[in-house]
Amino acid sequence: MKKILLSFAILTVSTFAYAQESYTVDTLLLKSLENSPDLHISKLQYEASQERYNSAFSGYLPTVDLSASAGKVSQSKTYNLSSVDDTLLTGKLSLKQLIYDFGKTGGDVDTQKFDSESYLMENMQKISNKKRDVKNAYYGVLKAIALIDVQKENVKLNKAQLYRAQRYFEAGIRTKIDVSDGEVRVIKAKLELKKAEYNLKLSYAKLDKVVGFTEINKAYTLYNEKLELNTLYDSLHSYDMTLEEAIHFAYENRYKIKKEFSKIKASQAQTTTVDAQYYPSLFVSANYLAQKADEYQIYVPKTKWDAMINLNWNLYEGGATSAQSQEKKINLSISNAQLANTKLIIKKRTTTAFIKLYKTKDTIELDQSLVKVSNEKFDQASKRYEHGLSDYIELQEARQGYIDAKATLVVDYYNYYIAIADLDNAIGK
Repeated sequence: MKKILLSFAILTVSTFAYAQESYTVDTLLLKSLENSPDLHISKLQYEASQERYNSAFSGYLPTVDLSASAGKVSQSKTYNLSSVDDTLLTGKLSLKQLIYDFGKTGGDVDTQKFDSESYLMENMQKISNKKRDVKNAYYGVLKAIALIDVQKENVKLNKAQLYRAQRYFEAGIRTKIDVSDGEVRVIKAKLELKKAEYNLKLSYAKLDKVVGFTEINKAYTLYNEKLELNTLYDSLHSYDMTLEEAIHFAYENRYKIKKEFSKIKASQAQTTTVDAQYYPSLFVSANYLAQKADEYQIYVPKTKWDAMINLNWNLYEGGATSAQSQEKKINLSISNAQLANTKLIIKKRTTTAFIKLYKTKDTIELDQSLVKVSNEKFDQASKRYEHGLSDYIELQEARQGYIDAKATLVVDYYNYYIAIADLDNAIGK
């Protein structure tokens, strides 16, 4: 009894250790945010832009410098030409504080601020794209699994028809050609099943890449509800926006548009910075000097300080400021044009995704009806063949029509959810 319990415990532990993880689409989304190197790179680029902003903002703050020196100096005496070596210790503390520069520093700060916002919007857009890609890959795997089930049914039906043809041939009711055709179609059905199984592996490979699973043999399963083909269309929900509402939502929320707005603001700030070069800069400076000498202490001041208000003004630099100002204004016009172009692209993509979504939905309704009538036709063809009222080709065509209709329904069903993910991404939802 103890050996049985021990064996059961070992089996339980082993089963638990090798149990596969099961993921929903939401858990895969969280995994992708943790694992994806492209998102990590984008996040680091944003953090680097924040540091550039901090560096630009430091222009508002005072600059404090401390210097010290110690060494030997040689000086000549005033009453003869002989020189005396001396030891000199020097310490200097300097401070410089900007008062006003007509927008130079402010323009630099705003440029880096809006540039950082642009990187943030880029990062958020990549997260949105990642959500779309994960959903597409997830439903791609479920689609591949469902198609395997369809092809398994196809193999089963072909084997049943081959068995029937063999029985009829042995009874002398049908000819050998029915058996040969049945054998050919069984092999073809097995080939289609094998292709579907390999397509599933490819779909998992795509999902691994999108989510960021780097393990060589990552074993996991996906949460997958059993499909009720007779009620698939009724299970679909309409999108909660009209096309006009979707386009308006995209203009308000799409990160790509927000990024273009940030680039426009950055271009405006750069223009301010360049134009400010026409004007002077005012700043306060203060210095404190302490020195110590041995031989020449009466000639070297022990301490010295000064406090100044300074003005720097570049009066002419060969037209460079004017050229830079025109360049920044051109860049601003380019940024505005890029915003308009981005809106056009997003409007087109939103419209295309919206139409595709409802096209797929309407197709599913017809697909479902086609599966039903194809199944009825196949059943009728089976009875006609059984009673000698039709040939084997008619039976096989009815069977293939039923399988094709079922496969199309499965494909369109999962394409509907892929279309939702594409539309959500197009409008920034």
